Amino acid sequence: MTLLDTPELPTTQRPFNTPLESGLRCLFLLEAMAPATCDLQRLVYLDYLLVHSADVPDGPASLHARMPHRGGQWLVRRQLVSEGLALMSSRELLDQRFTPFGIHYAATELTHPFLQYLNSAYAQNMREVAAWIVRAFQTMADAELQGFMTTHLGRWGAEFDVGEVGL
Repeated sequence: MTLLDTPELPTTQRPFNTPLESGLRCLFLLEAMAPATCDLQRLVYLDYLLVHSADVPDGPASLHARMPHRGGQWLVRRQLVSEGLALMSSRELLDQRFTPFGIHYAATELTHPFLQYLNSAYAQNMREVAAWIVRAFQTMADAELQGFMTTHLGRWGAEFDVGEVGL
């Protein structure tokens, strides 16, 4: 048998940038805002802010490291958040509610007990930042939140631009 005859090894599934990771973040957000609900677009914004909370003036430390041009992430994460919500809904960890304003998502009676099983330092930090995000943005109307996001879009990640650091 040669190397060419070797059967393929199973691929390893990465947990990062997957519907699972995005869905879990949405669960933390929905738990923090319960019993309130929100739509997909608002969750896309809040998901970005949860990961990069230090981008918000006076925000807590971000869950993930700063990356160049990260401001554009929220523009492409809609599909990932949508898939994450579908995954969590299929496990009855969140509820889809059909309203006159579209589909809204909410925590269920299973959300809190499930999230209690996640007790790592990272999960605790996510829980605290999600609560802060909800407190900071829950009173913003959707149009106001969209304005906040688009106003700051060009700044988030620009600190890595050559012109910004004086190189």
